[in-house]
Parts: sequence; C-alpha cells; structure tokens
Amino acid sequence: MSVEQIVSVIHALPMAVLLIGRDERVRAANPCVDAILGTDLVGKHYITALRQPAVIAAIGETQRSGAAQVVRYNGRSGPKDTVYKVSVAAADGDILLTFEDQTAAEEAGQMRRDFVANVSHELRTPLTALLGFIETLTGAARDDPAARDRFLGIMAHEANRMTRLVDDLMSLSRVEEDERVRPREHVDLAALLSSVIKGLEPQASAAGVTVTLDLMTSDEIVPGDAGQLVQVFTNLVENAIKYGASGGEVSVSLMPREMHQRLRREAVQVSVADRGDGIPEHHIARLTERFYRVDNHRSREVGGTGLGLAIVKHIINRHRGRLLIESAEGEGTKVSVFLPVSAVS
Repeated sequence: MSVEQIVSVIHALPMAVLLIGRDERVRAANPCVDAILGTDLVGKHYITALRQPAVIAAIGETQRSGAAQVVRYNGRSGPKDTVYKVSVAAADGDILLTFEDQTAAEEAGQMRRDFVANVSHELRTPLTALLGFIETLTGAARDDPAARDRFLGIMAHEANRMTRLVDDLMSLSRVEEDERVRPREHVDLAALLSSVIKGLEPQASAAGVTVTLDLMTSDEIVPGDAGQLVQVFTNLVENAIKYGASGGEVSVSLMPREMHQRLRREAVQVSVADRGDGIPEHHIARLTERFYRVDNHRSREVGGTGLGLAIVKHIINRHRGRLLIESAEGEGTKVSVFLPVSAVS
C-alpha cells in the first residue's frame, strides 16, 4: 500500500492513529493524533514524537516479538490532564498505534471512589457513636436512668442523621436519573413559594428568624416538576434559616420575567437572601459539590448532609435553569434561581 493510501485510510478513522515505519520514523498520523502529540510528526523518530517511556518500551517490545501491547499515555489538553489507552500492534513490518481516550472513564471512576469514601466517612461517625453508646448502655450505664436517657437522646439524633443522609442519597440518585427528562407540568411559582414558607414557619420560629415573601409578580407559570421545585426552595430557605440565623431575617423574592442572557430566553428569578455571616469567596464555586461544607462541624450540628445544594443543582439543570450564589462575609448570602418561562426545546 502506498503512503498516500495509508494516509487516506488513517485520516478516515475516527480515533487517533499513528504509523511508525521500519526506519523507526513516523510514516503517517491523522488529525486526532495531532491534537494529542502536536503537529508535524511525519518524518520524526518515534521517540521524539512520543517521549513517554512506557509507550516507547511497548513499541520496542512489539518490534522485537511482534506481540501486541497495551499501555497508558498521560497527556494534557489545556489545563486538563488526559489519559489514553494506547494499543501497539505490528502491521506488515510497521508499527501501528491507536489512542483511545479514557479521560471520562478515569474521572467517573475517581468520582465513584470519592463518593464511596465520602459516604463511608459520613456514616462512620454516627455508627461509631451508636456502637459506643450501646456498649455503654449494656455495661456501665445499665442501671443509670439519667445516663440512659441522655445516651438514648444522642443515639436518636445520630440515627436521624443517618436517615437524612440515606434519604438525600436516594433523592440525589432519583434526580440524576431524571435529569435528561424535561419536566412538562405547569407550576404556579407564587403559590409554591407561599406553601414552602408556610411549611418552614416552625423551623424559622425556633431559630428566631423572620421569613418574608416579596411577590413582584403573582402570576408566573413555568414548566417544571412541582415536587422537585418544592425540594429546591425548601432546601434554599432552610439553609438560609440554619446558616443565616444570626441576621434574623430571610427574604424570598419572585421577580417578573425578563430576558436572561445565559439562558438565551425569558426567565423568572427567585432569590433567597439572608443577612447572616456570609461565605468566604473561595468556597462559593464548590458549594454545589457533593459533601462539600464550608464548616463541617457547624453543618453537622444543624443536621446538614452536604448533599442539599448538589441536589438543587441537578434539579435546576433538569429544568434548564441556572443557579447563582452570591455572598460576602459579614453581609449575608443570596441564592438566585433562574427558570425559563417556556419549555426548552
């Protein structure tokens, strides 16, 4: 096969392919390889083109034995690390390398490992506490009514914490499963927000917080999943009550529809603002990550699982909306949700 024919075939392939000739120089490379290794590879010695010892060693082994090899190639695309599975095979005296992008699979694997580690960590503390108290109640405190009542109260608290964590994990799983399914119900936002605030009155009263609702419009109907939107605004108002209680006031605002540049369509804005201590700027970008907390100790004290805003983010994504978090230390926090007023095609 002529060089021209080889180049034509390689360029037609959808994956990155590199062909090394008998003289150990690159005979052909397609544009997909250019994106990984750089341009102008043809004619260069393969060591100069590849530079990674594992891949070079695999080529050498295939040249000696003719046996196919599979190795890992670590690359970089802008600021992002990339990983490729490189298959090295003999091809009529030449050596053919194919690159299969494994970056997404590696990231998914790392996310799963992090997720398991986080869940294990979150469950270990209450389980350890429960086991310790059970041991104490069956031993030294068996006949101590005061200690028994105190320990049982703490055990109930830890058990409730684990229940909330499991509930949030199941909720997150359901939300992620439905994220690509666009909601088609028609939701009255003013009525929904009024219901949410009414339901949280006992919690607000216990925290000494006044929750106000400012309806700048009262007839906004948006396509959505009413149950999930209740979950979103309950979470946001509840967070404002828990973490912004020092300000004594939480305000919820529903603003009229207007053109939203990011969404490229008309959207309504719902904002939940408190006057609490605020959040340091460097935390804001990570608040919607699973299990991320600004203050671990305080979050656990008030019953937080670290999953609430992750659930909110996925629900807003399903509604093709946008979530914006603004905060300044000492001035409070404002969380805004932008929801399209027409179905997104």
